[in-house]
Amino acid sequence: MADGLGALYPPEVAEVAAARLVDAAAEAFAERPADLARLDQVRTLRPDWFQSSGMVGYATYADRFAGDLAGVAAHIDHLRDLGVTYLHLLPLLATRPGDSDGGYAVADHRSVRPDLGTMDDLRDLARALRAAGISLVLDLVVNHVAREHPWAEAARAGDAHHRAFFLTFPDRTGPDAYEATLPEVFPDFAPGNFTWDDDLQAWVWTTFNAFQWDLDWANPEVLVAFAGIVFFLVNAGAEVLRLDALPFVWKRLGTDCQNQPEVHAVAAVLRALLRIVAPAVVLKAEAIVGPGELVRYLGAGRWSGRECDLAYHNTLMVQVWSTLASRDARLATQALRALPPKPAATAWATYVRGHDDIGWAVDDADAAAVGLDGFAHRAFLSDWYAGRFPGSPATGLVFQENPATGDRRISGTTASLAGAERAGDPGAQALVVGRILVAHAVVFGWGGIPVIWMGDEVAMVNDPGWADDPAHAGDNRWVHRPRMDWDLVARRDDDPVAGPVFRGLRHLARVRASLPQLHASVEAAVLDVAEPGVLAVRRAHPLGPLLGVYNFTESARSVPVPIPGGAGTDVLAGEVVSAEGVALAPYQARWIVAPT
Repeated sequence: MADGLGALYPPEVAEVAAARLVDAAAEAFAERPADLARLDQVRTLRPDWFQSSGMVGYATYADRFAGDLAGVAAHIDHLRDLGVTYLHLLPLLATRPGDSDGGYAVADHRSVRPDLGTMDDLRDLARALRAAGISLVLDLVVNHVAREHPWAEAARAGDAHHRAFFLTFPDRTGPDAYEATLPEVFPDFAPGNFTWDDDLQAWVWTTFNAFQWDLDWANPEVLVAFAGIVFFLVNAGAEVLRLDALPFVWKRLGTDCQNQPEVHAVAAVLRALLRIVAPAVVLKAEAIVGPGELVRYLGAGRWSGRECDLAYHNTLMVQVWSTLASRDARLATQALRALPPKPAATAWATYVRGHDDIGWAVDDADAAAVGLDGFAHRAFLSDWYAGRFPGSPATGLVFQENPATGDRRISGTTASLAGAERAGDPGAQALVVGRILVAHAVVFGWGGIPVIWMGDEVAMVNDPGWADDPAHAGDNRWVHRPRMDWDLVARRDDDPVAGPVFRGLRHLARVRASLPQLHASVEAAVLDVAEPGVLAVRRAHPLGPLLGVYNFTESARSVPVPIPGGAGTDVLAGEVVSAEGVALAPYQARWIVAPT
């Protein structure tokens, strides 16, 4: 902790902050509930619990999944049936009225949204999940708070202490200087990065929306306040804290104000405090950043092994969708190989899609290495998944088109992007199932924690009424945030897409749990194979390697792969395959282990 504070503040400031943080940590440790203290003891003896091959995640909004927190508890059996051991409930803390950026404009860190329940309901849910072997994951938005948050209200009322929590400017001199190098996150509905506030008589830094005020982490009071929030949430039962918008928390003139060195020191301090109060808890970085920056959030250099325990593998997600559209795995092979290895004690959170839009984070150098133009390929992907490219079955929506840069992100459920809404016959439906399952097989077979987005387990399609709520009408990401279709869940076995998808995901989870090769400490290495439509991944393990072989095309393929001894068993299909030629049906995934 001392190293982190020393990287953030002058020595005399860091010393005072350290004393206050240790006192707060001691108090929180003393208040830790007995059942959570026991969990701390268990996980201290098994600190790699979150790296286990038995980990399978599920992510959802509580209200979209089941109405409220009590409703979530009522559907724990559905999660258990799917093999879930990690449940990420997206923002559920009290928000501002009206548009809250999907819950990320938090107005009270110590209360639950009234429509979802109370803090006692959250504690009850955490206990029920824990009894079922499921870890609760909560969001902590670290870059900003809602304009209606008590800190911001105090600042607007003239409180100098709380005004210093925020970055404010009396005129446009400062904002204009920063804007020269700042990108826009939401250019369509929130252009620029600063908002005039009449109460403050100042410009406020607002990276995301005018109602979300960025915090000044260069003020140690902000860190001390957030430490208290962290202690409160983990003592309420959160076992994973997702640090939302972490890359944005430190501002530096002349940069894009993302991924600054101090960001990593902030994460290191929070992790050190958790090791004192709640060693059962791990941190997850929400860092949707370029491939070169991604691994740093799991710790690098002086912060290796001391920063976040989990991070989203955004590059893997993007490359899965890219390969599905192009039927060519060469770019994925290049991009995934270019990533440096992560620290052995950390894990990726892998996913096919999540609550957000998909941005095409394709590196120009990676594209050029396989003969592609990065700009043109990103344009192709947007056209393909918006259904504008000839032959595309997808029905996604373009999100936040930027004419100046050509950036066009995509919204849509996994099933809709895979062509479910245009699949009118059994053959087309079988291809949709194949696309969904091969994509999930890659993320389940990569290592780390594969996370299923709500509704993908039964191939739910885009919500046609996404814009009916005025609070969502301007944000088409709500097209892939429908309410859970429990009728479809009940009749899934009679549905030609939902049934095979659910059974396929459940099978992946069960087989995965039996494979020590999928422990997250083992690195994935992408192999060269003769067939460009096939992705091959090798995971070396003392008990023998696991080879994941994935056909991203609609036609059968056969490829040689390096199986020790010349033959192995595909544990997904339960059949022997030969190294001389692994036969793959359209969109088939094989996990091959050699005899030991």
